[in-house]
Amino acid sequence: MKKLLIVVLVLVMVFSFAACQKEEEGTMTVEKGVLKVGMDLQYPPFETFDKNNDPTGISVDVAQGLADELGLELKVVNMDFGSLITSLETGKIDIAIASMSITEEREKKVDFSEPYFFFKIIGVMNKEFADNNSLTETSTPDELWAVKDTRFVGLSGQISVSIPEKHGFTVEESVDKSAAVTDVALGRADVLIISPEVVVDAHNANPDSTVIMWSALDVSPIGMAVAEGNTELLAAANDYISHLDDDNGVYDMLREKYLSLMQEKFGQDSTMDFYIYEE
Repeated sequence: MKKLLIVVLVLVMVFSFAACQKEEEGTMTVEKGVLKVGMDLQYPPFETFDKNNDPTGISVDVAQGLADELGLELKVVNMDFGSLITSLETGKIDIAIASMSITEEREKKVDFSEPYFFFKIIGVMNKEFADNNSLTETSTPDELWAVKDTRFVGLSGQISVSIPEKHGFTVEESVDKSAAVTDVALGRADVLIISPEVVVDAHNANPDSTVIMWSALDVSPIGMAVAEGNTELLAAANDYISHLDDDNGVYDMLREKYLSLMQEKFGQDSTMDFYIYEE
């Protein structure tokens, strides 16, 4: 009888523990009132440091808005972009707000919010390569894809690798953005395709040896990423995103704050809408 009672108690404890686990699935992985947001702080104006070595930029502002919405303190966790998904899986961070493109491959490992930005992907070309192949600032994507022996360089784990691969090219992968830009400027690679702010900075640093290709080679939806099953935080992120375009909301704040920077980089007609809207 005692053995039977012990077995019953053990079963009750097992099922109770399983029920608790199931009940906890989907809850926000937020501890001690702090929202830990992962990003790679080497991509201004989105993710960078200010003169006091504090995190700053467009993504930091977006993250601060989410933390405020949730009544939490923001903690930006700086890390290599390639470590973000692993850090979500291990609980080192709660959410990635890091200009991360929503891709099928990444969706196998994390859950994405609805897009909150749309990045136009353009290219910086080695000038000699561009001249030899009659490619200019106004060339079309089809004209670039038609040059079959193009040597692409891209950043590991990013769409600067996956997009050329999708068109049948082999890509030399780099873990360092500056090294990839240097490869193009010195002619060790022909093209780097990446977000416009990186392309513009690369060309400005190497005006005599590079050419910008302004035509959008792709449009990449940008989402916030959470660990698989973290449905509560994902729902909170989506609710926050749904209100970004409200009057006097976060988008309006970003438009005003970054207007001069957008115009300086991309011309007098440029605004944050370049990133906010798909078209």
